[in-house]
Amino acid sequence: MLLTAELLLHYQRCHRRAFLELYGNKQEQDPPNDFQLKLQRDRLTHQKTVLGEQTYHRPDYPEKDWQAGAQATLSLMRQGVERIYKGVLIAEVDQNPLTSNESATPITLLSFPDLLVKHPGNSIFGNWCYVPVQIELGKRPKQEYKITAAFHAFVLTTVQGVQPPVAWLNLRERKPYLVHLENWLLQMQKICQECSQTLQQNEIPELFISRQKCNLCHWYSFCYNQAKSQEHLSLLPGVTPNRYSYLQQMNINTVESLAKAEFTQLETFFGQEITEQLLRQSQAKLNNQVLFNTNSPVKLPTSDIELYFDIESQPEIDFAYLLGVLVVDKKAQSESFYPLLGEDFSEEMATWQQFLNLVWDYRQAPIFHFCDYEVFMIKELAKRYKTPNHLWQPLLNRLVDVHEKVTQAVTLPTESYSLKAIARWLGFNWRNPLASGSQAICWYDEWLKTGDRTFLEKIVIYNQDDCLATYLVKDWLAKTLEENHTP
Repeated sequence: MLLTAELLLHYQRCHRRAFLELYGNKQEQDPPNDFQLKLQRDRLTHQKTVLGEQTYHRPDYPEKDWQAGAQATLSLMRQGVERIYKGVLIAEVDQNPLTSNESATPITLLSFPDLLVKHPGNSIFGNWCYVPVQIELGKRPKQEYKITAAFHAFVLTTVQGVQPPVAWLNLRERKPYLVHLENWLLQMQKICQECSQTLQQNEIPELFISRQKCNLCHWYSFCYNQAKSQEHLSLLPGVTPNRYSYLQQMNINTVESLAKAEFTQLETFFGQEITEQLLRQSQAKLNNQVLFNTNSPVKLPTSDIELYFDIESQPEIDFAYLLGVLVVDKKAQSESFYPLLGEDFSEEMATWQQFLNLVWDYRQAPIFHFCDYEVFMIKELAKRYKTPNHLWQPLLNRLVDVHEKVTQAVTLPTESYSLKAIARWLGFNWRNPLASGSQAICWYDEWLKTGDRTFLEKIVIYNQDDCLATYLVKDWLAKTLEENHTP
């Protein structure tokens, strides 16, 4: 069996993905989307930045001929070169801590450390050894990065005959991070053992759809379609991996069995609040109906003029480049959209000022938004540009989070409470079906590179649709609460 750091990374994130990478039909993978391709480009750019003007050697070998790559890397290590970029390390493992028993299938460990850096110390090469350096796009030293660094160090130990004294992570916007191998090698070996056991079994690990983790996986559609056909419980809001594990222990495996479960049975595991949430959510889904949460009275502000607000930003450069505001005048029965757009970072302050001018033109109007990002960004922009308190603090009392109001007031038969899930359930369609927050990031990145205004136009349309969708959801909620006489 061939075990790589990448496979180990997949296993840490999702056991099923590691299995599919090894045994799945590649034809069933999703093609990479623009955001995934952007992440790949960004990682290469980050690597080039880290390498900078440093001198390094890169092993020369035929593509995917890992044995030849390992020999070429070993030759450079014997020569004692200072840095090796994209080296290949191979270790044949037989009856060692990575195999759980003597009859286990032998494992070949294949390592591709981003950098091998020469370091003082005795090894089979002489009075020098090498330490691994991993270049990661993230800003935090995540556990999975440290496990990857420990994996490279473990294989390197076998190759050079001595354990490297340290390993390093080069993260984005941070100084190099020291990985203390004594803290991570044992944990890495344990994960390797579990991973190898899983991959040697013939049974694919059970699926669990977790959108935050699954969205960037190229097996997402394959797993989601299977979950959809099974009406898998992971598609039910509120069912986390831990809760799902408890439900399995109770032999509750379907929406129907959860909807009909005894309250006291669930309460033992989840407590009263979570039990009520799970029962209501499963009952709403099973019966395809809206349930009203009468214990949480919801009040929506009313006004002749309402504002709907949505922000698009470029997180890499901490830049809010589009503040979109939809002005709805109920008396005049009109809708006006204001895309306050900054074409580069130098225009952010002017865009922020335009937003303040606009919302103060309608000083009595509530400002509806979806989730809390807009609240955070108003505070952030006010701080960034030293805005006088009287110009921005009163806005906080006018902000109304439609997502919060929906989740307080009703339980919906939807797979999530995202804007897209709720608005689409109500029949709303985005003009560009591929549009999303991550896609907007890609479009703005392309605008900065090419100057092609069609990318800006796509973002503005997407932002306007988000405002219109928020308006639709808020309007539906207000009418539904009124019709059902809910306070």
